[in-house]
Amino acid sequence: MPKRGKKYLETGKGHDFTAKLGLREGIELALEATYVKFDESVDVAVRLGVDPRHADQMVRGTCILPNGLGKEVRVLVFARGEKAKEAEEAGADYVGLEDLVEKIQGGWFDFDKAVATPDTMGVVGRIGKLLGPRGLMPNAKTGTVTFDVARAVDELKAGKIDFRVEKAGIVHAPMGKKSFGPEKLEENIRAFLDSIIKLKPSAAKGAYIRGMAVSTTMGRGVKVDTLTLK
Repeated sequence: MPKRGKKYLETGKGHDFTAKLGLREGIELALEATYVKFDESVDVAVRLGVDPRHADQMVRGTCILPNGLGKEVRVLVFARGEKAKEAEEAGADYVGLEDLVEKIQGGWFDFDKAVATPDTMGVVGRIGKLLGPRGLMPNAKTGTVTFDVARAVDELKAGKIDFRVEKAGIVHAPMGKKSFGPEKLEENIRAFLDSIIKLKPSAAKGAYIRGMAVSTTMGRGVKVDTLTLK
């Protein structure tokens, strides 16, 4: 087992972290069981009753969190002409095409999300092996390959997240900041869960949401009773 620090161990006193709690209680305990001074991110992990090895059980989608992520999202847009101008007016942080591709090939990745118009994907494809592993490659399934660049930029700035089930059947996603407080975090988590439920594959059998935990960046994971989520 990994060696835990004194402050981490102190947060566990007086609490049973093996118990499953209601969603609000779980959030409150996760916020209480923290010991760092910075405004940590709050994350959620949901275990689904799917086998991602089968294409008909893959769960992938997007969700606009009602309270955002609590951080500035730097959006890059690959576009030409009028669409480039539209992206700039919408508040994109970086707009261009060949010039941005060249910068990225040189090792520059100072952005959080990327959007591309369909007509630029031939050029953007050159750096797919650089963007893909970092989760930055524009994708039509997540709404980041589109001619409606203004809407895409607005949604990403507002806190739109994309998610995908991992090999173990677990979906991880950030839900905001510790400073949001329990109410706003619960609103974000419930919006995220609604998105996951709507994407339930028809091939999935038995219980769909089988487990869930909430945690802060440096804190303990708190288990949530999935039966209380309805």
